[in-house]
Amino acid sequence: MKEFLKYVLATVTGIILVSIVMAILGVISLVGLAASSAATTQVEDNSVFTLMLSGQLEERTQDNPFDKVFGAASETLGLDDILDAIKKAKDNKNIKGIYIEAGLFSADTPASMHAIREALLDFKKSGKWIVAYADSYTQGTYYICSAADKLYLNPSGMLDWHGLVSEPYFMKDLLAKFGVKYQLCKVGKYKSAPEQMTADKMSDPNREQVTAYMNGIWQVMLSDVSKSRNISVDSLNIYADRYIALSDQKDLVKMKMVDKFLYTNEVKNEIKKLLKIDKDDHINQLTLEDMANVPGKKEDGERIAVYYAFGDIVDSETASSLTSSQSIVATEVCKDLEELMNDDDIKAVVLRVNSPGGSAYASEQIWRAVQNLKAKKPVVVSMGGYAASGGYYISCGANYIYSEPTTITGSIGIFGMFPDFSGLLTDKLGVKFDQVKTNKHADFGTMSRPFNAEEMALLEQYIGRGYELFRSRVAEGRKMSIDQVEEIAQGRVWLGNDALKIKLVDGIGSLDDAVKKAAKLAKVDKFYVANYPDQPSWFESLTGSLDSGSYLDKQMRETLGEYYAPFTYMKSINKQNAIQARLPYYINIK
Repeated sequence: MKEFLKYVLATVTGIILVSIVMAILGVISLVGLAASSAATTQVEDNSVFTLMLSGQLEERTQDNPFDKVFGAASETLGLDDILDAIKKAKDNKNIKGIYIEAGLFSADTPASMHAIREALLDFKKSGKWIVAYADSYTQGTYYICSAADKLYLNPSGMLDWHGLVSEPYFMKDLLAKFGVKYQLCKVGKYKSAPEQMTADKMSDPNREQVTAYMNGIWQVMLSDVSKSRNISVDSLNIYADRYIALSDQKDLVKMKMVDKFLYTNEVKNEIKKLLKIDKDDHINQLTLEDMANVPGKKEDGERIAVYYAFGDIVDSETASSLTSSQSIVATEVCKDLEELMNDDDIKAVVLRVNSPGGSAYASEQIWRAVQNLKAKKPVVVSMGGYAASGGYYISCGANYIYSEPTTITGSIGIFGMFPDFSGLLTDKLGVKFDQVKTNKHADFGTMSRPFNAEEMALLEQYIGRGYELFRSRVAEGRKMSIDQVEEIAQGRVWLGNDALKIKLVDGIGSLDDAVKKAAKLAKVDKFYVANYPDQPSWFESLTGSLDSGSYLDKQMRETLGEYYAPFTYMKSINKQNAIQARLPYYINIK
């Protein structure tokens, strides 16, 4: 017994000592991480910025400390980080060019790809070079990389160029198998968001608008690639119809889609030639993470704030946790905008919007906060991939609005979609209900039955008033009559290029264009940009990474891929604000 206790004590002591050592090592790693995050990257002469186009692109991301501690590669790229890195590379005299290596890359929207491509074209104006390479190009990465001076492909690689397709799916019949159906109230014949739950195919008005914006996006892509690769638009369409992903690789050079077939080591030699160094010399490379710590232009002059608002629009933090990892939380945004309004050091605000909409009530609250801010200083909107429905609601009152040519915007309309579980409960599960009530509508919205005709009429009146309010906000902000707004409203989705023609936006331009416009409206010549809301500190990111919900959300996103967005929408639909100003939950473009 004595020996047994001795061994047990020794084992416990060993476990404690190992735990202490591991804890110390963990603390040292985290301290090192914090120090490295704050370190400045020194750029050596004759350097190259290497942009790895792999993973999921989002409007803005935050670092996961555990990825850095354990050397894991980040699976998401921030559009803001990429654009900032390209700009720094252009301004830094020691960086001679950009090398793009394309992999499995998924962009959030066509507008985000266009923004990266435009930044690369602006980089080339400095006289510096861009080289792109891939083992295989997806259509999206090819579109971005076609801006390069030289475009290389692995001799055994593929190049996908097939056109665009939108293939929405419909849940009505699936839900019916479980005895579930949705009751719908909406204003706007083009308001197609509820169709996934209430129909089994696209309505004619929805097909009309989807056809318009799909063709519009494709025309922009064709035009851009045509100019960069000196290939006619007609030829590019022929190549898409031929599905050249399965073509003989040698034909891709004849088509001028690529310049040469090279292996990875041969691409390095091409870059060394551009750097005018020997084959045995080392290439000074800077990653996207390195570029984040490269100093930009010195902060000088007045401050222009760029406030990022992206994701679904929700009423509160509780609703945010039910939808997806990123939301525009009305209570938080209104508070932040008030702080920007009261900060005298901020001379103008650029509201960067990338949202398909969401809660109509939350959109109205943010609209009001924008109006209060606008009363004290200029507000310019920069639209990302989406600024539609609620996303347009919060944008329409700005002093000036920029969109990308392929931004999806408009969708001025409102709907209410109410799940009816009575068939599931009564017919499928055999649950019976009885009741005693004191007033006529005391049981309004109970689970025991669907709405009756009188109740649906009341809901339609309520939603109609919401639509009228939305429409009046647009009329006021865009200086149009109600009748003029009605002609382009009805829930109709517009592409940025088309939105300019009907005065929903003021110009086609980038985030940089919006910043310059804000400075001009504020009458300041020298200025610098400060981004809001602040990114979490490394410690806040660490504690956030430990949150089980955050971890599970990440795993779910990786597992479901393109089905993640509709899944989270389905999961949360009964918990959201009943009155919605939003696009279909998932714009399906491939």
